[in-house]
Amino acid sequence: MKKLLKKPYLLVFAFWCVVFASIFFLRGRISGDKFEPQKWKTAKMNSDENWSLRWDMMNSLRNDYQLIGMSKNEIVDLLGEPNNKTETFAQYRYSLGYAHFGIDTGTLIIEFEKDSVKNYIVIRG
Repeated sequence: MKKLLKKPYLLVFAFWCVVFASIFFLRGRISGDKFEPQKWKTAKMNSDENWSLRWDMMNSLRNDYQLIGMSKNEIVDLLGEPNNKTETFAQYRYSLGYAHFGIDTGTLIIEFEKDSVKNYIVIRG
């Protein structure tokens, strides 16, 4: 340990090696596909190539679309019919497929107040 302290550049080099290795190994595990409404709506979630398609598009959907304030019709136009509607709780639920964390799956829950989106949440588990 004393040798490392005498040569601080080795410590800095080791730090950057760990950072770059982490980025390399996490690449592909962080979802970042561009949201495409048609792909989202027509995805066959039981198909191997689509298991995580919606999950991978979630960041783009949240960043590129202002969901809060959209009407139910606008949500259906954008995302298609939900997998589950609960009129009593005014929620639409969309399956997101596998979440890249073991066997966890994701769900997008959109909550409405009257006819417009009040809140939305993405859950994993």
